Amino acid sequence: MRGASRVAFAEARDRLSEVVRDQGVAATVGDELFAVVGLLDREPSLRRALSDYTSAPGARTGLARDLLGGRVSSATFDLVSYMATLRWSVPRDLADASEELAVQAMAAAAGGNLDDVEDELFRFGRIASAEPELLAALSDQRLPDEAKRELLDQLLADKVTSVSLRLITQAALYPRGRNLESNLAEYARLVSAWGQRLIAVVRVAVEFSARQRQRLAGALSAIYGHDIQLNVVIDPRVVGGVSIQIGEELIDGTLSSRLAALRRYWAA
Repeated sequence: MRGASRVAFAEARDRLSEVVRDQGVAATVGDELFAVVGLLDREPSLRRALSDYTSAPGARTGLARDLLGGRVSSATFDLVSYMATLRWSVPRDLADASEELAVQAMAAAAGGNLDDVEDELFRFGRIASAEPELLAALSDQRLPDEAKRELLDQLLADKVTSVSLRLITQAALYPRGRNLESNLAEYARLVSAWGQRLIAVVRVAVEFSARQRQRLAGALSAIYGHDIQLNVVIDPRVVGGVSIQIGEELIDGTLSSRLAALRRYWAA
């Protein structure tokens, strides 16, 4: 999101912070916002009407009332009505913002388990990407959603937090044009952002020790001025050193990258 939508999202997120201080309310708001996202995705004309800044704010909040009044909690209704009064650059941004807020509401519902949720989303994304049969089943449009839910419940119900299971299920059943690993990585980023932390994807050839993890996290926190969540990927292609991705920034100190640079130099 850019321009007006970026400002609108920041204002909506502030409003979300006010209504999800209770974990039970947060979980309800998250579930209901995901339902709102589905509605906005299915109804482009509704998306346009709710985000039409040329119409009176009262008309837009009235439309939200007609659609949601009595069907969702007061917290969700108030948040969506407020979002309808804001200025969005394009109608699609309203749906995208609703999805991001839904994920962050679920993060609020996790309470003190944010570390677990971030780690579980990341790890399941990695596991699923290495299991073609699982990915095929979850992306098969002929398989009913309920069957996919049952599959994920069987795989994960006793192995991850309830918030992680909810977000993994959402990412798998409603990809919104993204693949599952990308969806889960984005959800993990949003969960981390709720806790005001950054995610560093660290690629190494061999597993880090606990002390190495702690030292690297501390060094990165000092550099970026935020707490850092490390997601470590064991990748034999790294050869030596370490590759660190934080947002769009890549810190690559691996031997493989230096060899690749040398090959490019000689090929030039």
